Amino acid sequence: MSSMIRLAGATKRFGDVVAVDGASLDVARGEVLALLGPSGCGKTTLLRLVAGFERPDEGTVEVAGHAVAGAGDWVPPERRRVGMVFQDYALFPHLTVAENVGFGLPRRRRAARVAALLAVVGLSEQGRRYPHQLSGGQQQRVALARALAPSPELVLLDEPWSNVDPYLRESLRAEVTEIIRPLGVTAVLVTHDREEAFSLADRIALMRDGAIVQEGTAEELYFAPASRWAAEFVGAANLLPGHVEGSLVMTAVGSFPAAGANGSPEVEVLVRPELLELAPDPTGAAEVVGREFRGHDVFYRVLLDGTELVSQRPSNELVPLGARVSIRVHDGKTPVLC
Repeated sequence: MSSMIRLAGATKRFGDVVAVDGASLDVARGEVLALLGPSGCGKTTLLRLVAGFERPDEGTVEVAGHAVAGAGDWVPPERRRVGMVFQDYALFPHLTVAENVGFGLPRRRRAARVAALLAVVGLSEQGRRYPHQLSGGQQQRVALARALAPSPELVLLDEPWSNVDPYLRESLRAEVTEIIRPLGVTAVLVTHDREEAFSLADRIALMRDGAIVQEGTAEELYFAPASRWAAEFVGAANLLPGHVEGSLVMTAVGSFPAAGANGSPEVEVLVRPELLELAPDPTGAAEVVGREFRGHDVFYRVLLDGTELVSQRPSNELVPLGARVSIRVHDGKTPVLC
């Protein structure tokens, strides 16, 4: 499949600060990709390089097979056929919903295109209203319709749910994917929220300190992180010391195949909380020292030989606080060496 976005060694500096550091990335046509990372890691700057709001100091940017920045090339934002949804939606307060969506469209096709897009985002009856008369979720859909109005091949979303009530985010995420995917539009989402990236994206590019440190599906990042930092950023993690003996690595919760060991006899082993099973056992080596009930599941803090571990279990398997337990890793799941 051909690339919609291709960055090669893209670097952007602001004075002494390197916001994007040699980033290389390919995004396929029709793919939904999430740029995931902590605040200040360069996600938005990378997005702005693609949109054309920033010029790279080094490296190149291609959109839809055309060089748009770097190596002497420069295509301004308005000629890149890129739709943008900003954090604050950037709607014109003095224009109606329909006028916002149709802003910049040729007059001859404006009415039909606006009507079609308002239908797509479920706002056909709101065209004469003004942004302040809409809910946050409706404003977001207007911003998305406006981004889609010129029929772009690529839509960039810069933390679009940062100003939305947390209780609405899940439904809004679902709405956006239901709108974008049938259109076959390539989309890149900037977020610092792992759940958003995992639920929306076909693939994730994990960023840290301006660099892309790992790419892959949600499952790949979660179960096969490239580093300790990546392991802890994308979810709760038990990182246990292990000792390699032959083809096995020995840990406090069992022995496992040592595939991936780097030659050192001392390693760290990643075990996700949901893979750590507890069984009440009066003679068990571990003790439940904390419990957080979450409805559908329970997070337990368990003390084993001076090391605190986290176990996530279904709420129909309640274990009392203070209980002695034995611990094992779920059958069929091999922990990952970091």
